[in-house]
Amino acid sequence: MTKGVAPTRRRQADTALVDWFAGRGWKPAPFQRRAWRRYLAGESGLLVTPTGSGKTLAALGGPLLQALKLGDAAAPKRAKAGAPPRLRLLWITPLRALATDTVRAMQKPIEDLGVPWTVAMRTGDATARDRRLARKGLSDVLVTTPESFALMLSYPDAPQLLAGVRGVVVDEWHELLGNKRGVLLQLCLARLRAIAPAAPTWGLSATLGNLEQARDVLLPHAPGAAIVAAPRPRRMTLETLLPKEGERFPWAGHLGLSQLERVAQVLQRARSSLLFTNTRSQAELWHRALQSVWLDDPATLALHHGSLDGSLRAAAEAGLTDGSVRCVVATSSLDLGVDFPAVDQVLQVGSPKGMARLLQRGGRARHRPGEAGHVVCVPTHALELAEYAAARAALSHGRVEARLPPRLSLDVLAQHCVTLALGGGFEPGGLLAEVRGTHAYAGLPDAAWQAVLDFIVRGGSALEHYPDFRRVVRDDDGHYRVHDRRIGFRHRLSIGTITSDGSVQVRFMKGGWLGSVEESFIGRLRPRERFQFAGRTLELVQLRDMTAFVRIAKRADGRVPRWQGGRMPLSSELGAEVEAILADPPASPEMRALAPLLQLQSRLSALPTPATLLVEAVKTRQGWHVFVFPFSGRAVHEGLAALLALRWAREAPNTFGWAVSDYGLVLTAQAEAWPDPALLGRLLSPDGLMDDLRQGLNLAELSRRQFREVARVAGLLPPSLPGRAARSLRQLQASSGLLFDVLQRHDPGHVLLAQAEREVIDGQLEVGRLREVLQCCRERELALHRPRGLTPLAFPLWAESIRGQLSTEDWRTRVARAAAQLEQRHAGRA
Repeated sequence: MTKGVAPTRRRQADTALVDWFAGRGWKPAPFQRRAWRRYLAGESGLLVTPTGSGKTLAALGGPLLQALKLGDAAAPKRAKAGAPPRLRLLWITPLRALATDTVRAMQKPIEDLGVPWTVAMRTGDATARDRRLARKGLSDVLVTTPESFALMLSYPDAPQLLAGVRGVVVDEWHELLGNKRGVLLQLCLARLRAIAPAAPTWGLSATLGNLEQARDVLLPHAPGAAIVAAPRPRRMTLETLLPKEGERFPWAGHLGLSQLERVAQVLQRARSSLLFTNTRSQAELWHRALQSVWLDDPATLALHHGSLDGSLRAAAEAGLTDGSVRCVVATSSLDLGVDFPAVDQVLQVGSPKGMARLLQRGGRARHRPGEAGHVVCVPTHALELAEYAAARAALSHGRVEARLPPRLSLDVLAQHCVTLALGGGFEPGGLLAEVRGTHAYAGLPDAAWQAVLDFIVRGGSALEHYPDFRRVVRDDDGHYRVHDRRIGFRHRLSIGTITSDGSVQVRFMKGGWLGSVEESFIGRLRPRERFQFAGRTLELVQLRDMTAFVRIAKRADGRVPRWQGGRMPLSSELGAEVEAILADPPASPEMRALAPLLQLQSRLSALPTPATLLVEAVKTRQGWHVFVFPFSGRAVHEGLAALLALRWAREAPNTFGWAVSDYGLVLTAQAEAWPDPALLGRLLSPDGLMDDLRQGLNLAELSRRQFREVARVAGLLPPSLPGRAARSLRQLQASSGLLFDVLQRHDPGHVLLAQAEREVIDGQLEVGRLREVLQCCRERELALHRPRGLTPLAFPLWAESIRGQLSTEDWRTRVARAAAQLEQRHAGRA
């Protein structure tokens, strides 16, 4: 309990908050009360509750009680010059949309309880008023993002602004845990602990498979801190839109639009809905399809994804909140904890690919304490029925993915060092101790630390003669500082770890921004060509200074942009469940509908099982195919396919192509090639893995591509300056490629080269996971079959393998025709 506060005031504060809950028909949950007590006792912790259970109030209640008990005074309307900063609560959130919603959710209890707090938001979407309040420390509560928090630390007055902070809340910590944004936040929180050591830190998280590690990463200064969780997880139910008996359902290569009529009927039965897709392209296509059958006012159907302009996203969010929008077609841009109490149902088009994502999305519906979540699943092809059945099984088993935190991201550390050098300077010994106090850099070697300091001072031995790379100066007093205002200006523009190279802004000729598409897509369009974007059919007028000027097209047809990174890999947890239910199908609606396909698979070859490794060898007109099904996810299968192709070609000269899916991989040989068990045993050996990957994948070229992102984060590639034409993706690639070549030739031990290669090995190739999969394959019993034709499991991989072939027909047309022929052939044999 807060010390030095009269007992009467403490009781009044407790009563006021409980009465506020009662006035809304609620009462504080036990986990909320536990969180409040621990906060008031000065403890840090991790709050883990399902979406929609009231964790925002659990985190806000402690600071509110503290303010009531301390009797916080109202801020004067016009603060006097030199008045101390008022910042008391720092609330960090990963999304700008979530920041806006959080400010809105905070205002009601703060005003109703009479706490004289000013709440401001400091994100890219903040108003001029909020920016001014944040910059001068005139807000009591500041809701911000990791990037804007880092920007605060780049100013010399940051210690004064942050000295009065009483508490920190990190919202949706699970979304930051496994990436560099979380690493940047770890460094910023370490600096905050040095400024305000008594301020407790609380993380808010959805359920994870590694909760204790998530707590330890966020709170390395508080070993064994409390994990406060609701006693019962929020109930989640699944409903799948099944094909009718006898209805032909596609095997592969579809986006689910054959389900349009069923989806429209489901949308009509509810007042408001969120329809989630897995990619922005799919969201654009589904929004356009729904427009064609929408019976209500077109304004009640909206679109929301990360490439749309902020004003369009805000309009969709506001429409859900006030009930003027009945359905929003969205991507992961609405996954996180934005509260939409009015949303009655959630639809998921295609497999969610992971349990954490399914729980997040399902939690958006009926986002009210005590209400069960519900998801309507919309399969896009037959095998996704198995993934929905697997998701239901994983829900019953309580299986959720872990998110593993990065370590030793030296590019992020270099950026942070320049930030602190700009914000008044740092003493290297003190900062090293601070940095090693984080989880990400607990094992930072002295040599790596010196390499980072050398990099920010002179760019390294190969770049020291170029003034642009000498950003930080070591002064006579031993402190590192930035003296050049131009360098400081450029650094503040580039703070953060989110790289968005190659994007082109889309704007109407008469003004009005729509968002951004990738340069690789828009660069292939000629003036007057049409494309679908932001729920509209647009005509390209001209491309100038990385801006695509457009107007509304008179015709409604046009291409849909595709964004990189659009394919979500199946998580290992969900993949294991899929394999298990295919081996022993439960009596679920999905598996009953899938039964004829599984019977065909069993008759032609075999069903996969956790104890066996299914391998199928088939000859088609395209060549000799070997299908392998480890069920380990697309990313691992990419590395595995390259490895097997290299090893097989080394055993017997041949030309191999490959394709992968979440279930497995296919190798296609141009010359006759039939595997035997002994050969497969050698191909799947974990021995010599790294040497073979280096030979087969050209790690140098992969590292060159990764180097651009590393160099951007570390500040080696400066941002485009305001008022000047943005640099194109081609220019950025040329700049990073030139730097990569220079460093490889003249400074091969450069800290960023090593960082790029490590990220390729650990991140892109997932070598650790690949080694585990190879070991698992070796321990399984080999089930090698040679069916007479493609099986239901093999067909999607075969379809993927012909995607890049030259043809005058659309790929989907070819796949659909091939599927129909296979079904007719197998029906005839049956």
